[in-house]
Amino acid sequence: MPQPKTPAPVGFRFPARHRKGAPPPHRGRGKDGRIKLTWFAVIAAAVIIALAVILIGGVAGQDGGGQPGGPAARSPAAVTLARRTYLGIYTPGVPQSYAKVSAFTARTGVMPGIVVYYSGWPEPFHARFAAAVAQHGAVPLVQMDPTGASLAAIAAGTYDTYLLSFAAAVKAQRGPVILSFGHEMNGPWYPWGYRHTSPRVFVAAWRHVVTVFRAAHAQNVTWLWTVNIIRRGHIPSPARWWPGSRYVNWVGIDGYYYQPSWKFASLFGPTIKVVHALTLDPILIAETGAAPAAGKPGKIADLVAGVRAYGLRGFVWFDADRKRDWRLDSSPALAAFRRGAQTLNSPAP
Repeated sequence: MPQPKTPAPVGFRFPARHRKGAPPPHRGRGKDGRIKLTWFAVIAAAVIIALAVILIGGVAGQDGGGQPGGPAARSPAAVTLARRTYLGIYTPGVPQSYAKVSAFTARTGVMPGIVVYYSGWPEPFHARFAAAVAQHGAVPLVQMDPTGASLAAIAAGTYDTYLLSFAAAVKAQRGPVILSFGHEMNGPWYPWGYRHTSPRVFVAAWRHVVTVFRAAHAQNVTWLWTVNIIRRGHIPSPARWWPGSRYVNWVGIDGYYYQPSWKFASLFGPTIKVVHALTLDPILIAETGAAPAAGKPGKIADLVAGVRAYGLRGFVWFDADRKRDWRLDSSPALAAFRRGAQTLNSPAP
């Protein structure tokens, strides 16, 4: 749910796949046979040690500070998703039903590429809704929020049974699923966020959640680390909450237009700069909208232009009435949204 956010001026990835173990050692007799057996044993031992180092490094999160161009490899789902630009949507009524998403498509003439729902704790994965999203050619994005749960307890494994069940359901989905955990953690309005839970504990919980999913072989997940735009003096840089490049595939940024004078560069630019210092992973505007006072048609055009200028993966429109009416509720706004969808789908200049 959006909070007032004013602008400042101005990928645990899956470890790289490894080939299966070496063929059985030579079992011939005599000196040559013993030598071949010894060399095969040495090679097998080296492979085992290398795998152990990779796995231990992944669990411990030692990724060299998460600098751009780090050693981690993408998940298969992340590779697939990185090849296109997305226009996403959140609308009330999900994940109980896909009807509101269909109504949004009928109203706007735009078929979303991402459909978001927010998942409380310990709410199970809504497999039927995710399947409906996939059937309509879109990707489900699940914002897993640890409502009422201790992040320290999550990091310690207290909720592993729940996480393993969720991971198994996601794995069974087979198609790509975008997962985020504890979104907008650098803002002060959620109990898992700034001034309520330390960044160190948040990072430990994030890494543990990703590790559990990987242990369950849920390799169709793209991990989206979702932060709030920076607001000088109120909402700090998200850098302290960075889990490390091995634990993130994409970065999400949430931010809203409240005033007519606000522009993409000043609203999102400072946060994008911070993210680029951490990673070169794809960036998605994971939650956005424009208040009626800001002028929705103009802000939609500005949003689309900004996404293209910065080379982002797209944006998710928050089509709901929460403290402000972010819905596309006028003919000019709907027309601007349709034009924006056409622009995003056209080749970059």
